[in-house]
Amino acid sequence: MPSALPLADPAPLDGALPPSVVPGSDERALGVYLHVPFCRVRCGYCDFNTYTADELRGAKRSDFAGQAADEVAQAARVLADAGLPRREAATVFFGGGTPTLLPADDLVHMLEAVRRRIGIQSGAEITTEANPDSVDLAYLQRLAEAGFTRVSFGMQSAVPSVLATLDRTHDPARVPLVVAWAREAGLNVSLDLIYGTPGETLDDWRRSVEHAIAQEPDHVSAYALIVEDGTKMARQIRSGALPMPDDDLQADMYELVDDLLSEAGYAWYEVSNWARADASGEPDPAHRSRHNLSYWTGADWWGVGPGSHSHVGGVRWWNARHPAAYAERIARGESPAVGRETLDDETRRIERILLEIRIRDGLSTSTLTSEGRTAVAGLLADGLVEPAKALRGTLVLTRRGRLLADDVVRRIT
Repeated sequence: MPSALPLADPAPLDGALPPSVVPGSDERALGVYLHVPFCRVRCGYCDFNTYTADELRGAKRSDFAGQAADEVAQAARVLADAGLPRREAATVFFGGGTPTLLPADDLVHMLEAVRRRIGIQSGAEITTEANPDSVDLAYLQRLAEAGFTRVSFGMQSAVPSVLATLDRTHDPARVPLVVAWAREAGLNVSLDLIYGTPGETLDDWRRSVEHAIAQEPDHVSAYALIVEDGTKMARQIRSGALPMPDDDLQADMYELVDDLLSEAGYAWYEVSNWARADASGEPDPAHRSRHNLSYWTGADWWGVGPGSHSHVGGVRWWNARHPAAYAERIARGESPAVGRETLDDETRRIERILLEIRIRDGLSTSTLTSEGRTAVAGLLADGLVEPAKALRGTLVLTRRGRLLADDVVRRIT
């Protein structure tokens, strides 16, 4: 089962936020994340807060859209009562789980709740995740008509044996079909890939990346498989049924995907994310995931749904994990939040380093302590950051630096 939530202070039943969230809020964008925690099957590698039909224990998928809409109404009230200026959502993101297991009208109902209660900016990015076998043309057209602008398909691999190891249920041949449907509906398309699956070869990975590129998506994410404790895959590896992913092979796979995507006209903008490049070779802002960038740059976001995390002005909280517990709190008119923490200045500084070092826009050296700034010389000597930008006060990782990002963080913090 998924890992436990962190320990922290209890959250108030009314969800009220402290006055400390107000300063600087007019300069921070607001995003909304809606976590739809339902999956048809549990993938062996996944430790996300998701539930199959036999794990719901009384909670009903058919009730979820209304519960999420009620939390959106709570969010609007709490933000207003805190004295925050009214900010329409710059991004809305439906994640999971598999949001598209719900009827399209349910996703539209939740989106309309955000539009009605919080507001959505003109030109906002509105995304849903989807499995290739969970949508058809009519479904995608319904989303586009309601204002969705983007769909992120969990392709993961084009190799049937790799998909089988991951417990993914879709046929790779369906990916071109759903991408074509999304294009016909007028949606931007992202494809998500995973590399380093036990038994996957470099040739397997090349096949998957080339298959993804052939669909001409606007955006590609490629994540190294991490074996999480408590998952089916972790048990399979412990028993010897599967080999442990090889770190050196994963590094080779990262270099390969970066090469292939660069050759195909994409540019990295975050360690694991590439967008179509503009005429100058830079990642086109229109094709980056603006919602995910809001996480990496410390914006505010409200997370709706079981287990969702939120962050507003240095206050972070998280909801009850199980859909039944979440539903009970919503039915009582209480905040679904079960834990909260207020980040001190040093914690916020460290988190800024952890996140902003990963993006192409880079990290200002003004964020570093004197010891951290001293360490920059070593990063330059080791080829981990771009020299010209470092001399101008911004740390941008080289490809070697992207492969060793965790080491870079340790050295500058």
